[in-house]
Amino acid sequence: MAQQGEVELVNCTKRFGEALAVDSINLKIPAGAYCCLLGPSGCGKTTILRMIAGHEAPSSGEVKIDGENVVDLPPVRRGTAMMFQDYALFPHLTCLDNVAFNLKMRGVSKTERRAKAHETLAKVQMTPFADRMPAQLSGGQKQRVALARALITNPRVLLLDEPLSALDEFLRLQMRGELRRIQRDLRITFIHVTHTQPEAIALADLVVVMDQGHIEQADSARDVYATPHTAYVARFMGGQNVLSGRVARTNSGNLSLELGNGARLELLTGGSPPAPGSTLYVSVRRDRIHLAKQAGASSVGMVNAVSGRVRAIEYQGSWVKVTIEGASPEDFVVNLSDTEFFGNPVEIGDTVLARWATSDIHLLAGGAGRSERPYAKGQN
Repeated sequence: MAQQGEVELVNCTKRFGEALAVDSINLKIPAGAYCCLLGPSGCGKTTILRMIAGHEAPSSGEVKIDGENVVDLPPVRRGTAMMFQDYALFPHLTCLDNVAFNLKMRGVSKTERRAKAHETLAKVQMTPFADRMPAQLSGGQKQRVALARALITNPRVLLLDEPLSALDEFLRLQMRGELRRIQRDLRITFIHVTHTQPEAIALADLVVVMDQGHIEQADSARDVYATPHTAYVARFMGGQNVLSGRVARTNSGNLSLELGNGARLELLTGGSPPAPGSTLYVSVRRDRIHLAKQAGASSVGMVNAVSGRVRAIEYQGSWVKVTIEGASPEDFVVNLSDTEFFGNPVEIGDTVLARWATSDIHLLAGGAGRSERPYAKGQN
């Protein structure tokens, strides 16, 4: 039998009064995939989750599960289950009875539902805690119980609304691995809402980057991170520097781009060459850039290089984040391996030259993207 759990949104729009939360979304999530809806607060990702669950009705369009339009079906008949951000465990019930509660509401006998609850707790490695009350559990243990409660009905699709946000960093990393393990073992579709980029790329087969009610890019984690479509996606994912410039010339697949600070980029481009004078956006991965201290360095007339002054240095363990100002209209960031940084260290206030290879320049086919709003500190 074919695997179940394919979800498709067709021209799906949701309005709350005059506010447009989701604008004509088209998205197909394959059966058995782990999908992360990623974006800042207010981008529409939780609204999409709630429309799939049946807790919100779309203003127009279709929500399909395994080819069936479920818009008019109540949540209990959709084959979905939802795990909420705050876990919503009943404080007066044991872990076992919390997990069994959904089956109780469906009229399943006590013996059968408790046997099924024991089986489901075992899947999330919580059997020893079956008789404990929620107040006796850690945050990670509460999350496992909430996950078991969602799974007990054997859903085709599990919906997770920021399930890791209430955990500390150590537990978050631990549970991230557990979620992926459980999803692979059960082979059901997971749709997970998050605003955290590392969480999305660590978990997802399909990452859907959203902004202002629209999908900016839906792709594999690697493609979203390494080959973003727009400047918005490149900035939001945090691993890229975005530069824009004017096309100076094109020649046999080579393109010369002049930046506003006098620097010049040379890159390879496929397809039809852009017209001279047009504005293009490109990105350069932060971990593909090399840095050298050079008093009075200037990138004017240089190829694939920018210069500026070191504004901040952040040690990250295996790598060092160096932020440079003056190299572009926005801060330019270089992620150096700890070996490279400490082999030739720079200090705050140093003038430096950042250089990279032609092959490390990625042309952003979608240009600037939909949003031009500033990015929150710490998001990158």
